[in-house]
Amino acid sequence: MTGENPIRLGLLGCADIAPRRILPAVSATPGIDLVAVASRGLAKARTVAERHGATAVEGYERLLERDDVDAVYLPLPPGLHAPWVRRALMAGKHVLAEKPLTTSLADTLELTALARATGRVLRENFMFVHHCQHEHVRRLLADGAVGRPRLFSAAFAIPRRPPGDIRYDPELGGGALVDVGGYPLRAAQLVLGPGFRVTGAALRHESALGVDTGGTALISYGDGVLGQLSFGLDHRYTSRYSILGDTGRLTLEHVFTTPAGHRPVVRIDRQDHQEELVLPADDQCANAIAAFAHAVRHGPAHDDTIRVQAEAVDRLRRHATAQDDDTHKDTTARPNGAPNG
Repeated sequence: MTGENPIRLGLLGCADIAPRRILPAVSATPGIDLVAVASRGLAKARTVAERHGATAVEGYERLLERDDVDAVYLPLPPGLHAPWVRRALMAGKHVLAEKPLTTSLADTLELTALARATGRVLRENFMFVHHCQHEHVRRLLADGAVGRPRLFSAAFAIPRRPPGDIRYDPELGGGALVDVGGYPLRAAQLVLGPGFRVTGAALRHESALGVDTGGTALISYGDGVLGQLSFGLDHRYTSRYSILGDTGRLTLEHVFTTPAGHRPVVRIDRQDHQEELVLPADDQCANAIAAFAHAVRHGPAHDDTIRVQAEAVDRLRRHATAQDDDTHKDTTARPNGAPNG
């Protein structure tokens, strides 16, 4: 592909996030054009395609067969990601997939290896990492704004969704860990680096739904920094992180779904004074599309944060499962779960 030619993008599925956020960003980004829209039904594909001057295609496989598609954006439910990302890579397409890339570590490792083997770009669409506010935070920490970091805390939670929402469907990869749990983990990587261990976790399950609706995790870095991460699907909307250091605390609100016109406010609290830094507005969605297009044109082709993220989610899940097993053993070992003695 030459630098002068636009990247020809295909939409693999018409989930709400595509026409609401991604396609307007594609239209506003130089060097990338939407050329085809695929849905299981032609009528839905036409509705979306006509708004953007693209061709409607019935069926995902037919879009992948097109020679005029260089890359695809995939907003399907998480449980469908692995097979369609695999088919897209095998068809020679670059792939931008909504988070999470897959619902299992094994699938993620397989697909990242396949992307390397085929020479295709594979990206997981955590848009918030492309907002400039996080670079400002990293600079403040490097300049000693809170002294030596000691504790990182992050939370992302949303109110309960209507019945039938795919987040509550285990067959489609539902659950809080898959949907919102990845954000605090990715934020820890973004702000302090990837070298943490998940040392504990718990998930809250609703048996009627068959999925987890909330959770928490503890992480630790080799330099002694600890972390507390929380997430959920049945909560007041919360989207924040903070860093507590030995001389102060830095707090940033509305960090994960930041609107393009929002001016973030970094609050720094020290013993003798407080200050608020108002940052410039930024469009994380447009930045994410531009970053994907740049990777397709210039690299890097491979992004190791996908593997690191999948391994962290897998460790969190295994810690939570182990705790559930221990709790079950403890309560079933005694009548009514009564304590010993």
